[in-house]
Amino acid sequence: MSDSLVIIPTYNEIENVEAIIQAVFKQEKNFHVLIVDDNSPDGTSSQVKSMQKDFPDRLFLEVRKEKSGLGTAYIHGFKWAIARKYDYIFEMDADFSHNPEDLQRLYRACADGADVSVGSRYKKGVNVVDWPLYRVLLSYGASFYVKIITGMRVHDPTAGFVCYKRHVLETIDLDSVRFVGYAFQIEMKFRAYLKNYKIQEVSIIFRDRVRGKSKMSSSIVSEAIYGVFMMKMRSLFQKSKF
Repeated sequence: MSDSLVIIPTYNEIENVEAIIQAVFKQEKNFHVLIVDDNSPDGTSSQVKSMQKDFPDRLFLEVRKEKSGLGTAYIHGFKWAIARKYDYIFEMDADFSHNPEDLQRLYRACADGADVSVGSRYKKGVNVVDWPLYRVLLSYGASFYVKIITGMRVHDPTAGFVCYKRHVLETIDLDSVRFVGYAFQIEMKFRAYLKNYKIQEVSIIFRDRVRGKSKMSSSIVSEAIYGVFMMKMRSLFQKSKF
C-alpha cells in the first residue's frame, strides 16, 4: 500500500497515457495512479485497462460518462482518494508538461510540513519551455491578476501540478467548488489559503505538450478573469461556504 496517489484526468490522451503511467511508476517512491477518463473516444481508457494487468495494485481507472470538465474530474478523484485514505493526493497532467521526477519534490515539501505544495512555473522567474510568447504573457498576467484580487502570495495560482495532504481536502466542501476549467486550480488554492493552510511552492520547469491537443479555450480564460473576481466577492459575504 502506498500513502500517495497521483490523479491524472484524461480526454483523448492515447498518445501519452501509457508513457506517463510508466514514468510515474519508475520513480523511487511508490506512487499509485488513478486515471479519471471522460469516456475518451480515442480509446484512452482501453489502453489503461490493458496496463492494469501489469500493475493490478498500483493503477486504477475511473471512466465517466462524458467530458465534464477538469475540475469535476479532480473532484471525482479527490473523493475516491479520501475514501481510500491516501495521505498525499496529487494532481498532474497526462501530457508530460509536468515532469514525473518532480513528484518526489512535491511529496517532500508536504512531508516536511506544508499542507499544499505547488509545482510553480513562476517562483524563480519564468520557467516555461516551448510556449509562444502570448501564452507566457497570458499565464503570467493571470497569475499576477489572481494575486492582486485574492491576496494570495502564490506566484503560480493557476498551476495544475499540486500535492494536497488528505486533511486539506477533507475540510474543503468539494461539492461547493464552482469552477470546472483551469480556474478550478485557483479556487482550490484560494479555499486552502482561506483556511490558513501552509502553501509551499516548489520551482519546476514546465514544458508544452509534444503529443496530443491542448484543451485551452477562450471560455477557460473568461472563467479565470471574471470568475476569480466573483469568487473573491463571495468569500467576503459568504464566508461560511468557503
